[in-house]
Amino acid sequence: MNSLVDSFGREHTYLRISVTDKCNLRCFYCMPKEGIVWKRREELLEFEEIFRIAKVFVERGIDKIRLTGGEPLMRRDLPSLARMLKSLGGLKTLAMTTNATLLADYADELKAAGVSHLNISIDSLDRMRFKELTGRDDLKRVVDGIEAARRAGFASIKLNVVAIAGVNEDEILDFVDQFKNTEMNVRFIEFMPFRDNEWQIDRVLTYKEMRDKIEQRFELVPLAAEPSSVAKDFALKGYTGTVSFVTSMSESFCSTCNRLRLTADGSIKSCLFFPAEINIKDRVRSGATDQEIAEMISYALLRKPEAHPPAEEIAAQQNRTMIEIGG
Repeated sequence: MNSLVDSFGREHTYLRISVTDKCNLRCFYCMPKEGIVWKRREELLEFEEIFRIAKVFVERGIDKIRLTGGEPLMRRDLPSLARMLKSLGGLKTLAMTTNATLLADYADELKAAGVSHLNISIDSLDRMRFKELTGRDDLKRVVDGIEAARRAGFASIKLNVVAIAGVNEDEILDFVDQFKNTEMNVRFIEFMPFRDNEWQIDRVLTYKEMRDKIEQRFELVPLAAEPSSVAKDFALKGYTGTVSFVTSMSESFCSTCNRLRLTADGSIKSCLFFPAEINIKDRVRSGATDQEIAEMISYALLRKPEAHPPAEEIAAQQNRTMIEIGG
């Protein structure tokens, strides 16, 4: 029975676990220009600690876990953590979000370890623009990683595109055209505000604007989705590919949110845009029982807000940066 129900009756089945705050790209919407101070190794949860905390979550109703970062593949021996988590009884889906720069070397091993769903971040198909956006000339490595993932046969591959007005809006149709005859899903994500990430309301390319642009050339057919889905999904009539829109700014999905987060340094966040956190690492390291861990999870869950505030308020609050929270 799921015991992860918050004050507003939302049942939580999805845990996002950040394994590192380190990344080999420098995307401005995720990492501040001045960078961040990387956590020391001893500040991060050990794999055994992640496994123990995840086990308590799964015993209480979590059936999907996503590994995130930073770039999760920068955490040494990540496939071994995947194997540990996959062994949890009750876990149905083990997923990962990655920038794919290292994926070509790990795709087969991750698949064998039990990762079945991949989300791959790629915000431009143009080499020079990719370099401008990420600070690295790594587009070829990302493309190679995507191809390696396709060959490995993951059950689901989604391409995450953060769409920003005046930055990459002219590539919306290029992305659809590039992947229209694949089995992959292209997800256009509205630009979200985090500390020092250059967010402004007029840089948000909304779901409606993106959809209107795509429908100039393609017919979009709505697809059924889970009630807790963050994306609006569409088939492309006449093609095998699909497109989705993550509408965090223009059409909030807070009322059906089923997600919790565990940061790389061991804090529970009940909401991406809610600054409050519950540090669980210190309690685990001081000998907390599984029941005490469960009580901390319940406390964090009961503090989860009904909805995030308007975008302008989010931009002004003192939350952690995206890379520190976990993608």
